[in-house]
Parts: sequence; structure tokens; C-alpha cells
Amino acid sequence: MCWPRPSGSAGNTNMNPVIAKLHEAQLRKDLPEFRPGDTVRVNVRLKEGDGEKEKERLQAFEGVVISKKGRASGATFTVRRVSFGVGIERIFPLHSPTIASIEVVGKGKVRRARLYYLRELRGKAARIKRAAREEAPAAAAAAVAAGTETKA
Repeated sequence: MCWPRPSGSAGNTNMNPVIAKLHEAQLRKDLPEFRPGDTVRVNVRLKEGDGEKEKERLQAFEGVVISKKGRASGATFTVRRVSFGVGIERIFPLHSPTIASIEVVGKGKVRRARLYYLRELRGKAARIKRAAREEAPAAAAAAVAAGTETKA
């Protein structure tokens, strides 16, 4: 064993099988693949009113994913958007039942895992380049469906 010994969960990689199965049961399977830099639309379930008049509605929150953290059922992601000139960040638990759906609106090309530098940027400087990874699979699938497969 090397010194210094890792403490906490970093040193313990073996999880109790019963706890692992419990965590596995709580994970959602319907989530799309997205990374930091992608623009996503998160539909959140909100409860309005109280008592017998309690209603549930969906509220969309669209913005850029600036970070993803955690593993398994404790995973979270942070979405940032600018509304009326004010930056708003919201942290969502990835496997939460309050999230109705997540749609990937656009893919971004970034070289960092945490995009906290966007907080200081304004206007055009805060833009993220579009990634080529979104067009390639979609174009290939359309070409196969049309029967006109091209070789690149």
C-alpha cells in the first residue's frame, strides 16, 4: 500500500453488493448522453397550490451544462443560462424523479470538464463553438435511410 493512504470513499472501491444493488435500482435509464458545453433543456416537475388544488406542471430550464459531478445515484449536473442580463445557474440531481425529461438542444466543443470561466464572460465572448459530433451520426443515419451511402 502506498503512502499516504487515500481516505474516505477514494480509498474504498469495493461497495457492499446489497448497497450497490440499491443504488442500481434508483438509476434512470431514459437519460440522453450529454457533456459539459452541451446546451440542454431540462423539464422540471413543479407542484403549485396547496391542499386539494395542488397541480403539477412542467417548467423548462434551457442552458449550457457547465459541469457534471458525482457517480451513480448521487450524480449532479449544473446548467447555466442568462436571463435578462443576469446569469442563473441551477444544479440538478441527474437521477431525480422531479426531472421529467432532458433534451439535448445542441452539442458544444469545449476543452474543459468544468466551464466556470463562463461566469466572467459576457455577450459574444461567452459563446461556445458547435461540435461536429452532432452532425456526423445524424447525417450518416439519414444517408443510410435514404439508401445513398457516401464514402468519406
